[in-house]
Amino acid sequence: MRPLRHGYTNRTLGDGAVVRKTYDGPDAAARLHREHTLLRALRGRVPVPPVLRADDDTLTLTLGFVPGVHGQELLDAGRAERVLESCGQLLRRLHSGPPDLADLPVAGAGEVLVHGDFGPQNLLLDPSTFEVTALLDWEFARLGEAVEDLAWCEWIVRIHHPEHVRSLGRFFAAYGAPVPAWPERRAAMLAKCGRMKEFCRRRDAHGPGVRQWEERARITAAWRE
Repeated sequence: MRPLRHGYTNRTLGDGAVVRKTYDGPDAAARLHREHTLLRALRGRVPVPPVLRADDDTLTLTLGFVPGVHGQELLDAGRAERVLESCGQLLRRLHSGPPDLADLPVAGAGEVLVHGDFGPQNLLLDPSTFEVTALLDWEFARLGEAVEDLAWCEWIVRIHHPEHVRSLGRFFAAYGAPVPAWPERRAAMLAKCGRMKEFCRRRDAHGPGVRQWEERARITAAWRE
């Protein structure tokens, strides 16, 4: 087993056949349970990895390996429009169901299932067709408003791939629904930054994560559409 790239909150290892994700930090057991249950509930509705095993004692979720190239790698390779178009199409599918939200182990009072960390950083895609093979990392999912996922995907592009901001139009067009106005999107970005700062504060009150999210919030507040 070797460490996999693009994992930041937890320890993720893979060997080409399985992936083992060990949860760390605040509410680790609850995040494992949430992701485990959602992956089982959403299988067949949206592309997600198959669950092989969950171990509450070691806080480890074992998943079947899913082929595909990481969305951020394809962005870096200059395929932003195709990647973001796939992001928009998939997000629309997610926000259109499932109807039995009350049965899912997620908090919140909104009308849609919000992934909570949606964007190319959590997508695997077929590099030939740009079909999404898996949407990863459901541990922060919640019931909320569609703008939360729309705004966070935009935030990921703006903060990590600013050279591709012009391609966000493909993302919003592929989503196929009215896009919330910029003040609402930025407010959702700032709210998420605040939640991540609090997560880091609970993990290490004086650690670098708290300062990093304070700085990211400052940058986000200064953006103009």
